[in-house]
Parts: sequence; C-alpha cells; structure tokens
Amino acid sequence: MAQQIKDIFEQNKYNLKEAAIKSKAWFQQQAILLGRQNLTARKVLNSDPHRVKNTIVPGGMYMFLYDPKGKDELPYYDRFPLVLPYQKMAGGFMGLNLHYLPYQPRMMLLQRLMEFATDKNMAENTRIRYSWSLIGGVSRFKWAEPCIKHYLVDHVKSTFRKIDANDWATAVMLPVEQFVGATKNQVWKDSLGY
Repeated sequence: MAQQIKDIFEQNKYNLKEAAIKSKAWFQQQAILLGRQNLTARKVLNSDPHRVKNTIVPGGMYMFLYDPKGKDELPYYDRFPLVLPYQKMAGGFMGLNLHYLPYQPRMMLLQRLMEFATDKNMAENTRIRYSWSLIGGVSRFKWAEPCIKHYLVDHVKSTFRKIDANDWATAVMLPVEQFVGATKNQVWKDSLGY
C-alpha cells in the first residue's frame, strides 16, 4: 500500500521549476493584456464565462475578491484568496487559502493533497476530496494549518473564478496574493512558524 501511494505521488509530482516558468509566462501575458485593456481585478474574474461561478464546490480551486468581517481586528488578510474549499457551512465555507504559504511549500502541499484527487489524470473537473479530519495533525500536511480560513459568502465581493485542475500548478505559482496589514514575506514567515 505504501508503495502504491508513493507511485501515485510520483506520477502526480509537479516539476517546480517548470511550473514557475509556466506561471511566470502566463502572468506576464495576463499583465500585458490587462495593461492594454485597462481591466480591473473584477473584470479579470468575470472574463471567462465558463469559469465564473456563483457558488463553490468543495474540492475545487477558486479565486475571488474578499472583504472579511472584522477586518479591523485581523492582523492581516488576503483580499484575493486562492482557495481549495473543503466544507460548506451556514453562510459560508471552510477552505485552504494557499496564498498563506511561500511558493515552494504551496506546491508541496498541493502535491500531497493530490492523494485525495478524484482523477489522477487532472481532468478539468478533478476535485480533491479531503476534510480537516483527514489531514489535521498529520505531519505531511503541517503546512495546511496556517491556510485554514472560514469565508463568509456575504463578504465575497465578486463571483468565484474556478481554476481547472490542469491549471492548478500554474495558479499556485502566480504572485497574485493581496495581503492587507502585512507584507507577504511577514505572512509567510508567520505561516512557516507553525
């Protein structure tokens, strides 16, 4: 069994250097397009109709604009989260915001979560079926803890931009986190201190 899990992990392993190059190229292309069209973040979120959703499905990956309740009491928060939701709740959902980790640990956490993927071929609708009870306290998922966030739908300020599974490696490497109250380096330092 252990060998099977190792084989699955190896088959789905992302090449970090390759993912970084692909992400950077995609991001530069998007920046050029944005510069030419003078688009806002909200327009980018809504630009691809088949990826724009009004609700989330646990196990998918989404980006959205967020304005948290009680933001004045928070030391910092991400206005543009990249989230893998795992549980719907009254008025919102729980999920892992991968922006709370630096790029390499972010990619490593995604690789480890892939053991719960519904489709190892990374088809467009692949989801990660996990719960906190499966990963909480497990050392190989230690970086998930600082990423756990509760999102209230009343404070989501855009539609949800679904990221297709075959684009997850690119999405986690994009430098689009928008932390308020601290720099990304301070947030990442705090996160790695867990």
